Amino acid sequence: MDVLTVIKSRRNIKKFKADSIDHDLLTSWLQAASLAPNHRMTEPWEILFVGPKTRAGLNHKSNFGSAPVVLAILSKKGNSVVEREENMAATACFIQNFMLAAWDAGVGTLWSSIGITPKNRTVLGVPDDYDIVGVFGVGFPEEIPEAKPRTPIEMKIKHLS
Repeated sequence: MDVLTVIKSRRNIKKFKADSIDHDLLTSWLQAASLAPNHRMTEPWEILFVGPKTRAGLNHKSNFGSAPVVLAILSKKGNSVVEREENMAATACFIQNFMLAAWDAGVGTLWSSIGITPKNRTVLGVPDDYDIVGVFGVGFPEEIPEAKPRTPIEMKIKHLS
């Protein structure tokens, strides 16, 4: 697919097939994602592959849509408020790159914020100097939802003098 088609067609997937994902392919998407823009080349992201015991401990309401892979993606907090915000922005770019690379190969993602609770930070073993940006189910979609309506971009644009 061309980039615009990938961006326009990507969806948050709620239910996945049980089919496994080749680890080398998954790693190649993560490697491509690491080309995300990041201030001062901090590369603040860290990826945790969540195993069955940890996954059960997270107790996600839909078990991440039964996705065969669950990842937690972290962002290094940095040494200042500005660096923390820059790192979060860079990690969000990393995540978008990953999601688009996966979608281009027919693999979807479910982005959950379940990791932000103190209990789940402990379950994931995340040190205090990292933010949990999201916990992701990754797999082949069982169903692809329709696109939700979006605000026309013209309503989000302002021209300054």
